[in-house]
Amino acid sequence: MTTTDTAPGAVLDTVRELVPKLRADGRAAEDAGWLTEDTVDALTDAGVFAMAVPRRYGGLELSLAEQNAVLTEIARGCGSAGWVSMVWVSTAWMVSLFPDLAQEEVFAGGKVKVSGGFTPGGRLRPVDGGYALSGTWRFNTGSRGADWNMMDALVEDESGEVVGEAVALVPLSQMTLGDDWDVSAAGGTGSVSSKADNVFVPAHRVADAESAVMGTLTDRSNTGATGRNYGLYAFVQAQALATMIGMARGAYELFVSRLPGRAISHSSWTSQADNPLTHIQVATAANQIAAGEALLDRMTTLLQKHADAGVEPSWEEKADIRGQAAFAIDLARQAVDTLYRASGASVIAKSMPLQRFHRDVQGFAQHGLLQLNTSLEVQGRVLLGLDPQNHFL
Repeated sequence: MTTTDTAPGAVLDTVRELVPKLRADGRAAEDAGWLTEDTVDALTDAGVFAMAVPRRYGGLELSLAEQNAVLTEIARGCGSAGWVSMVWVSTAWMVSLFPDLAQEEVFAGGKVKVSGGFTPGGRLRPVDGGYALSGTWRFNTGSRGADWNMMDALVEDESGEVVGEAVALVPLSQMTLGDDWDVSAAGGTGSVSSKADNVFVPAHRVADAESAVMGTLTDRSNTGATGRNYGLYAFVQAQALATMIGMARGAYELFVSRLPGRAISHSSWTSQADNPLTHIQVATAANQIAAGEALLDRMTTLLQKHADAGVEPSWEEKADIRGQAAFAIDLARQAVDTLYRASGASVIAKSMPLQRFHRDVQGFAQHGLLQLNTSLEVQGRVLLGLDPQNHFL
């Protein structure tokens, strides 16, 4: 069966069945600093890394809502597997903003894993036919298992002066990976540094950063009202939120599953499930997760409406999505924190997946694009009619 023969719902059904395995493999991934080979193979076979690939290249080209549902399920099993999948899928979707010639290279085969470094950690120097890329990109999630790398870099002119910013696509085989991922959260993501040393990048695989963000790159056939041209940062924020909601769901399930027959130490409660405080904690966490899901549904519907019409979201809508995504991610973080604190001392054992969900959700919420106060400041400025003073919209 080819990738395009796979029904969208089949990916979700397969991933849902994989959740126990993903959860069981989470400890090994954290210990190794990278996902297990079984995990990557299982997600690949399920069609996860074909979700954002256009149909004309053999991919599934699923909608944002369909992709989000799959990412949520993966993260429900393992936070690191969910985050890596989110990065590979969202960055693969970004490739669809490049000219057709670049898309044909990257999407060959219908499935692809694309990692990315989105701070300008390097320089692009013009050479005959393209550019020479040199630099180092930290926190390069998924680079240990990716096919391609997408990196932000500063563009120089012939004299060495910086004249702009661009995004470059390079096969991972042409880059050097570091061994510098030693962290307390997101341990299984393998977010090591990647380095390019005078790597040649043909011109068609280098895109002006602003044009890429706005979806206005030329020489590509999938422009306009394709139903898949979403606002870039809003798309990434929605997928990150879907992944964080999955982690919160996973933590909630683990907490509830431990309650039967569990007493509260050094108290008269022989069953934690009978404790009124536990009732409040469970209800609070459930409602925080549900509120996050509602905000995700709202922004997904809005983004799909614009993609169907072939129109970019307004600055006001993008600012709302950024603020609401960060707010909902903080709700997920709070939910997991409440459940963790209600779990007793035994939860700190590494054999307990709940403690890993707790550390992971705290760590991922630190991501610069998802920071609560920074994002709310941007949203608040726009709500008051002020310049956002932030170009990550």
